[in-house]
Amino acid sequence: MKSPTRTRMPRAQREQQMLQVAEAVFAESGYQATSMDDIAARVGVTKPMLYEYFGSKDGLLRACLARARQQLHDQTVDAVRGGGEPRDLMARAVRAFFDFVDDHAAAWAVLQAESMVTTGPGAREIEEIRRQQSDYTQALLAGLPGGSTLDPLELAARAEMVIGACERVAVWRTAQAAQAVGADRATELVMDVLWPGLSTT
Repeated sequence: MKSPTRTRMPRAQREQQMLQVAEAVFAESGYQATSMDDIAARVGVTKPMLYEYFGSKDGLLRACLARARQQLHDQTVDAVRGGGEPRDLMARAVRAFFDFVDDHAAAWAVLQAESMVTTGPGAREIEEIRRQQSDYTQALLAGLPGGSTLDPLELAARAEMVIGACERVAVWRTAQAAQAVGADRATELVMDVLWPGLSTT
């Protein structure tokens, strides 16, 4: 069998290409059903090259999740940059999550794969994504009027509620077809329910 033809490119660029393709293949076929051969063929590299970069299929999955984690964090930070009124600030952070789900459909599909969410090789990385978002949300809530007076446990609980609500609404949107409930509407639904409690100190 003829080896895939490779185009020379810088290592960092090649790594991003591999991650993008792997993300798409994991989303299409599921982690268990995907082989390193499948990904290598789609990228146009040899399987040994994939192993050279990531060590194993588990390592490749973890790298995909780390990439998604960074993208979601960057998108959230960008959304709230510049400050603003408290409700608007929180709405922009919530909207950033739904925009991430829409813009990175393959990454979202990988994150939601049931076999990985609780017991699979990416379970720890997925929980780290949630923790990152929760920590950032706690910081936002602490900056709201009266937020600095909240008990740390109450602040943490409120952040978990925001993260949980966003995640479940995103799952629901995916099941219903995202086109039916756009990111704007999803943000309104979350904010209408949560904001009255979040804004009360």
